[in-house]
Amino acid sequence: MKKRFLIMLTVASAIGFNAAGQYPKAVKVEQADNFFGTQVSDPYRWMENENSDTLRSWISEENAVTEKYLSAIPYRKAIRKRLEELFNYPKYGAPSKRGSFYIFSKNNGLQNQSVLYRQKGLTGEPEQLLDPNTLSTDGTVALAGVSFPLSGKYMGYTVSRSGSDWQEAQIMNVADGKLLEDRLVDLKFTGLDWKGEEGFYYCRYPKPDESKKLTNQNEHMKAYFHKLGDKQENDQLIYEDPAHPKRFFSAGITEDQRFLIISSSEGTSGSELLYKDLKDPSQKTFNVLLPGFEHQHSFIDNTGDQLLVLTNINAPNFRLVLIDPKTPAANWKDIIPEQKDVLLSVGTAGGYLFAQYLKDAYSLVKQFDYSGKLVRTISLPGIGTASGFSGMKTDTELFYTYTSFNYPPTIFRYDIKSGNSTEFRRPEVKFDPTAYEVKQEFFTSKDGAKVPMFITYKKGLKLDGNSTALLYGYGGFNVPTTPGFSVSNIFFLEQGGIYVAVNLRGGNEYGEAWHKAGMLMNKQNVFNDMIAAAEWMVANKYSKPSRLALRGGSNGGLLVGAVVNQRPDLFAVSIPQVGVMDMLRYHRFTIGYAWATEYGNADKSEPEFKNLYAYSPLHNIKSGTCYPATLVTTADHDDRVVPAHSFKYTAALQAAQGCEKPVLIRIETKAGHGAGKPISKVLDEAADIWSFVMFNTGMVFR
Repeated sequence: MKKRFLIMLTVASAIGFNAAGQYPKAVKVEQADNFFGTQVSDPYRWMENENSDTLRSWISEENAVTEKYLSAIPYRKAIRKRLEELFNYPKYGAPSKRGSFYIFSKNNGLQNQSVLYRQKGLTGEPEQLLDPNTLSTDGTVALAGVSFPLSGKYMGYTVSRSGSDWQEAQIMNVADGKLLEDRLVDLKFTGLDWKGEEGFYYCRYPKPDESKKLTNQNEHMKAYFHKLGDKQENDQLIYEDPAHPKRFFSAGITEDQRFLIISSSEGTSGSELLYKDLKDPSQKTFNVLLPGFEHQHSFIDNTGDQLLVLTNINAPNFRLVLIDPKTPAANWKDIIPEQKDVLLSVGTAGGYLFAQYLKDAYSLVKQFDYSGKLVRTISLPGIGTASGFSGMKTDTELFYTYTSFNYPPTIFRYDIKSGNSTEFRRPEVKFDPTAYEVKQEFFTSKDGAKVPMFITYKKGLKLDGNSTALLYGYGGFNVPTTPGFSVSNIFFLEQGGIYVAVNLRGGNEYGEAWHKAGMLMNKQNVFNDMIAAAEWMVANKYSKPSRLALRGGSNGGLLVGAVVNQRPDLFAVSIPQVGVMDMLRYHRFTIGYAWATEYGNADKSEPEFKNLYAYSPLHNIKSGTCYPATLVTTADHDDRVVPAHSFKYTAALQAAQGCEKPVLIRIETKAGHGAGKPISKVLDEAADIWSFVMFNTGMVFR
């Protein structure tokens, strides 16, 4: 064992030296912007041009350096093999019922994309509806969404290519599997909501400039009705807001086909609800139900001519109210009043309401009738995450999925009347869940806030500070970090690693107050929370700085970049994935402007600029500092957080690195922000990340 460890240290030193000496040259240009009297240099502005030949060469050279480094890690191939073994088991999605058929997805194990099936009754023979693996040779065309009319006669589905948010839609006659001639393009951030079998409502943007499709701002969204058999250019425009080109919205119809609902947003927080009563011939336009955009509202259902809405007006933890649309500002009735635990969502099925709460970041589900009377609290297997409590009013059952860090996603069949849950499908993952322990701990952040985190590890762990721990966080956009199973993380756990999911402020683990405590001018609280979590892990001898890794994606990538800038001494490894790294220009690309409600806008006011400038990962890198071993990941078709963020950050960090610890970037091709990524690419990326983490924290592959 000692000999093996010494060999590994020698190789690590050599790899670190070689990588640092072989970074591609990133040209610096004379570019600066004036923000309220402050000159801010932006020498890598040219990396924002997705069509630049210079950028393409830099990407190719960076990938070559990264591949050379990773290929020299002696157990990289063994990790990839073990991950493939762990991933290779059948995976099912929870069924939903349409007509007399159950619709569900299944992946045999290592299929790049899951296949969609239908089955008559619970014991019928499954029939394949759509196999996305046949839509491309490399698995990079993914099924983005499916929808059915109540009868189940047709299936509308959207596909995404190479991970882009841009989608196209087609319609299938379910009985014979044949495609209709209908084909819709230029879709983004939309579903297809059916009006009988006549057609469906959807939203789209104007046709984009193909040369700048992955970076240009998305503006002027419109909502349409598509009648089956018509060409897309003849679709009926039902709603637009030309005075506010950056607003985006969704369009949907109630199950009884009476009300058409528009939910409009200016950003990721705050919404406005509009409605049209389709049974009222006098209502020619949409009326405002709840004005925007100070509060958050979600339409749930209607009961006759009354509308059920989930809202945080006078209820930071949300409540469900019944509103008369004819007098929307008066006489609201609380159906589910605000409670101590945050009301995350409300589903409907079988004539009942299913309220999904978060209690200290794990699921609590209650069943109510439509008058608000509590029927029961649904018994769940433990501290975990439950999802899928929805269906049609005629359903007598529903299927939900329950998961936790050591509990693979298991599908339960729930009898709506009796409340009995029975296990329907449990995956046969090749690991022993009883060998692992999950604990919830609370630590104190810099300002005294009590923050929870989940710690998962192999039983028998010795608390001597010598274990490698990976901390994961997100901390923003009202998104909670809840217990969930990851085959990739199981690999890390079986190697003796500790996986830590931190419930940072900025999410909605404790409602809107928790969210607001980590957004806008309070964003530094999120970074303080993660730093405090890492310090708690060290103080309680779970790990130590030379064995700590930090990982996060998207807004979590911003988290990683900001935290390691502020405390580079606290971590051995940094994994920022598809991160928002340039906080002064993020709003200039694709849908980035919508994030200003969360972050602020550097162009808007001096206080917002100063706040963003103070923590922006790109702008707070200090030359000569020894930063953790860093592996940045991004993808060439990421049109959510454009890869220029990661490119500029990597170039700046490589130039500033004050020691031999590697700073690498892994740029995936034909992939995007993460959704729809084929299993083959998922496995390759996971193998590279765990190889890098283990190698740079002194772990030995077992």
